[in-house]
Amino acid sequence: MSTIAVAGGGIGGLASALALAARGHDVVVCERSPEFTELGAGIQLAPNGMHALDRLGLAEAVGRIAVPVGELRFMDGVTGEHVVAMPLDRRYRDRFRNAYVVVHRGELYRLLLDACRSHARIELRASHAVVGYTHEADAVRVSLADGASLGADALIGADGLHSAVRAQLVGDGAPRNAGITVYRSIVPMERVPSELRHTSVTWWAGPGRHFVHYPIAGGRYLNLAPSAENAPAETFSGVSVPASEVLGEFGALCESARRLLELGADWKAWVLVDREPVDGWTDGRVALLGDAAHPMLHYAAQGACMALEDAVVLGDLLDCPPGWFAARLGRYNAVRRERTARVHRLARDSIALWHAADAAAEARNKALSAMSSSDLYDFVAWLHGTREFAGPPSVTPAVPDPAENSVYTLGGRLDPTETPSRTPPRSPRHVAAGSPASARSAGTYTLGGWLEPAEDPQPATPPRSRRNPAAGSPAPPRNAGTKESPKPL
Repeated sequence: MSTIAVAGGGIGGLASALALAARGHDVVVCERSPEFTELGAGIQLAPNGMHALDRLGLAEAVGRIAVPVGELRFMDGVTGEHVVAMPLDRRYRDRFRNAYVVVHRGELYRLLLDACRSHARIELRASHAVVGYTHEADAVRVSLADGASLGADALIGADGLHSAVRAQLVGDGAPRNAGITVYRSIVPMERVPSELRHTSVTWWAGPGRHFVHYPIAGGRYLNLAPSAENAPAETFSGVSVPASEVLGEFGALCESARRLLELGADWKAWVLVDREPVDGWTDGRVALLGDAAHPMLHYAAQGACMALEDAVVLGDLLDCPPGWFAARLGRYNAVRRERTARVHRLARDSIALWHAADAAAEARNKALSAMSSSDLYDFVAWLHGTREFAGPPSVTPAVPDPAENSVYTLGGRLDPTETPSRTPPRSPRHVAAGSPASARSAGTYTLGGWLEPAEDPQPATPPRSRRNPAAGSPAPPRNAGTKESPKPL
């Protein structure tokens, strides 16, 4: 049995802990804050995010707290014109095999946290800030802010936008200031006039700014999130601002949009930041995940979904012995890089679409209004419709996969005339919905990944570690009692 350390107890960190623990690894989640908590209001979950949650065993629970979205509505924020809408009805759900929903960030986080708390192989350590790492012969030593350290077989840096693991691994300095401020407030739904209530995600697009809103928390609240290109000189996060500042920024919007903004109270503001995509997220047995790996603007509404996808792929690939971790982390980087970079580009490109003015806005409205529902579905199919989160490798892993030339895959034995698939292996326990049944019965599987040609399939037990030769027997609950209380290392 192996131990994997996860830096960061946010959505990506907890999701990766669940994915890795499901493969039989012991996972220690180190969170810098005194308690495990998540800030923010709403999250949009497209079908790809819901599928990732399904793979983690949480889709049913999320469905109970989520608000199904009826459509994505695009409005001209100046004229009030309804430009186009993408229906999220049965046609959409049938095509993408899941719903598009919105949830309160805190509620989604609590589901992930409760699942981690109840898992015997996951240990949660608050007030444990990861500040760096060093490589050892067959492991990695994780350095903590208080001077202590933790030995592990691998380290996953899921410590967010200002990741200490990324600072050492990539060293690309501070995030990029996008020159945009987003303001957030939530309003009790009973305060919203009935004619302005919609079970939709609605965008009001204006010159140099836009305003998005949607219901959250089972429809009890309306989440308000206007953004403005106001070139803040410095970055800040979660700063309280007066309502007058928000209303002043969006005075050019139409009456309906302003009426909703006037309902907001207790406004907080964030400066939007991201980073340039990089090719390399791994260093031997260390890898980045989520915002630590590929921070993006929230304009594609995919940040949380990408972190959940990362976690699923990571779990699939680390279904192997510890000696393969460095190679498999390199493959994780290779198969996730292009998809996340494409979403990153989409998020940046959305600024020009939503913030257009004058003739450019008129041209945008004309082009969008001409699109049918099928056209819109085709446009998002690559993003919403995929159930295979690992694409073709876009970079060459630094460490070859030990199973690279195998004739066995987790999908079954290959015909001698076939070439082993470059798609990362998946355990038969987690075959995605829609996969052909023949792929599960065509050959011999191993939870350790591809077998070398001379090897025999191993029984479906977790791989043993030299540190824990008794692996394979049921693990008792770790740190019984208060799983989140700090303890000496």
